[in-house]
Parts: sequence; C-alpha cells; structure tokens
Amino acid sequence: MCVLVALLSCLALSGVAILELVREQTGTAGFFVGLGLALLPVAPLMAAFRWPGRAAPLPWSRLLFCAGWGACTAALIAIVANNFATEWIASAAADPSAADRLGSVAIAPVVEESAKAAALLLVFTFRRRHFTGPADGLAIAGFTATGFAFTENILYLGNAFGEDLDSGTSVLDSMTAATFFVRIMLSPFAHPLFTALTGLGLGVAARSTRRPVRIGLPLLGLALAMGAHALWNSSSELGAYGFYAVYGCVMVPAFVALVWLAVRIRRGQLRTVARELRVYAAAGWLGPAEVPALASVPARSLARALARRTGGRPAARVVAGYTADAAALALLREEVRTCGPRLAVDFPVRERELLERMWRDRAAAGPALARAAVMEELYAAPPRVPATAAGWLPVQEPPRVPVQGPAPVSVPVPVPRRSGPCPGARTAGPASLRRYVLPGGGGVR
Repeated sequence: MCVLVALLSCLALSGVAILELVREQTGTAGFFVGLGLALLPVAPLMAAFRWPGRAAPLPWSRLLFCAGWGACTAALIAIVANNFATEWIASAAADPSAADRLGSVAIAPVVEESAKAAALLLVFTFRRRHFTGPADGLAIAGFTATGFAFTENILYLGNAFGEDLDSGTSVLDSMTAATFFVRIMLSPFAHPLFTALTGLGLGVAARSTRRPVRIGLPLLGLALAMGAHALWNSSSELGAYGFYAVYGCVMVPAFVALVWLAVRIRRGQLRTVARELRVYAAAGWLGPAEVPALASVPARSLARALARRTGGRPAARVVAGYTADAAALALLREEVRTCGPRLAVDFPVRERELLERMWRDRAAAGPALARAAVMEELYAAPPRVPATAAGWLPVQEPPRVPVQGPAPVSVPVPVPRRSGPCPGARTAGPASLRRYVLPGGGGVR
C-alpha cells in the first residue's frame, strides 16, 4: 500500500509539473491547440494495443496507470534529462547544432526508452500476477508509449502553432499542418513500436525459468528499442530522402511484423483458454457450452449483451468478470505447465481463488455464455426440455471428481465446493447452490 501511495503521489506531482512545463514552452494558445490535436490518435492506439490481450484483459486501472506514467513521469524525466544533456554538450562543444544532433540521436533514445521501460518494470515487480506473457508486455508497453507520445505531441504541435502565429503562415503551408501530418497521421505508432520491443522482451522472459533468459531478453528488447529510436531520430540527417527510406524500409515493415505478431499472440491465447478450460469442464466447474464461448471474443461480447438485455449492467459486469477469471485461470494453468516448479507454491491458492469466484458467478454468467455459444454456432443446442411447474429446471452440482494437475507439477485441481448463490440467482433450496437455465436453451433472468 505504501508503494502504491508513493507511486500515485509521484504520478500526480509529475503531472502537475509537466503540465506547467509544456504550457510555459508552448504558450497557452499553443498548449490547447496541441492538446486537441494530440488527443486524436490516443484512443485508436489504446484500442489497438489492448486488442491482442482481449482473451485475458489486464485491469483498466493498471493500463491507465501506465499511460499516466508515460504522459507525466516519463515525459518529465525525458524533458529534464534531454535539456540538461544537450546544454552540457553545447557548452563543451564549439558547434551548438552538433549538440542538438547528438542529443537527438544518442541521448534522447536512451533517456526516453529507459523512462518508459520503468513502467513495465514496476508492473512486473509489484503486480507480477498481471504480467503473464507477451500479450501483457505489448499492452503495457503500448499504453505507456502512447501516453509519452501524447505529451510529446502537445509540445511539438504547440511550438509549431506558436511559430505559425508569429510568422502569419497560412494553414496549409503552416508548421502545424506539417507536424500534424508527420507525427499524427504518418507515424503515430513510432513511440509505441519502440517500447513494444521492450515489452515483448520482458513478456517472453516472464515465461522462462532460465536466469540468463529472464535477464538477457528484457535488456535485449530495451537495446533494440533504443536502436530503433535512434535510427528514427537520425533519419532527417541521412539526406533528402533519408526520412522516407527509414520510414519505408524500417518502420513500415516493423509495424507489419508487430501486427502479425499481435494476431499470433491473440490466437495463441484463445487456443490456450479452450485447451486448459476443458480440464475444468470435465471436472464439472464449467458447462460444455461455456468452453467454446469463453474461447471466442465475439461470443463473450454477445454473452455480455444478452446479460445486459435481461439483467442490466450489473448482469453484464458479472459475465465480464466471469470471462476474465476463466481466462486468467486458463493462462495460470498453462503458465504452471510451462514454467514448472517455480510457480507450484502459488498455483493452488491462486487457482482456488479464481475457481471460487467463478463458482459464485456461474449461476448468472453460465446461461448467457451457453446461449451465446449456440447463437454463434460454436455449440449444438440441446433438445428442448419441458419446464417444471415453477418454470425452472435445476441442474445438478458438478461431481466431486479429482483431476490431475498440470504436468510436470503434480498439483490436484480442487473439487467444487458449495458456496452461496450469486446475488439475484434463483435457488431451489437453501442448502445448496444450483445453476438454472431457462427452458428451451438457456438465458439469463
């Protein structure tokens, strides 16, 4: 708790400082113009970097903290350190312009990528549970770099607007339009692409048990991020067509490769969810139609819509929490199988915690997911069953069948325990928790 308070205090103070610093450099009018233009790519970038990890989404609080770190703390560190280093080099060198070039190519990439990587390291250190692989590394890196680019774009666009005001340039020939085209339209993914290399290195290292890999891969990712950033900053110094050469031969292929990798990561996570949850379905924790629905993002969205239609937003939140817990359970089990004894101590506790939450919410979420699986043609609907006198058909609790844990760690999966029903769920008797489905194929009441 003390660490969290310290981090939030640091974030708030740096936010106030960077706000005043940027406003002082751009002027009030330039600040608001830059702020409005810099906001345009933020939402699309955040949605793009959250997309690969939708199978097991990170909490929004964690992602927004990383975006705030990039926009406030990392940006403040970069501005102060870059200015200090450039002024020191200028005072030591005879050519001030050489100091600017050296600062842009050699100093800025190291300082900025290190400041952004600090957010990834903080999440990895203090919220290890939310850093389980490359998808989490991509999401955290993308949000951090998007926040950093947002503040940097305010600075560049605000300064360009101030120059245009002083010179009286028309809109089409203005520095503001040129800066907007290059930074917002042509290369909004530049900073996220650099930091994504660090996130991928740390994400892959999180799944390894070998110490050299766990240390070397994050450092390699950070070094590649710094190198790509330095190459991008030096493109304007490589001749008249240097920018276009670097953009077309390096940035675009790297962006395409990142998109391809994100698609592979997302598909891999969904396959993991389907494979690992079958074990719990065999033990009775899940219904047979829930597994294909939980392994399909469209089916999850449909289940939330069905729940919202019949039970309002509280029911939709229950379904969302249930799907998130199920995905986290599947990835946890797969991580134990991959990483071995390193996580064997924590696995039973974390597994039981997730299973108990799912068991509590299953009465409300299970029918919606089953119905979504049928509607998405992921599961054949069972034959219609006549309704009982009360209009409900109770389903027996899962059998108490022990299931062997993931190899090579022999950890038995806990059998379902009786617990209280989800708030609002109907019960057939006070002594047991029962799941109910609507006659004719399920639904949520």
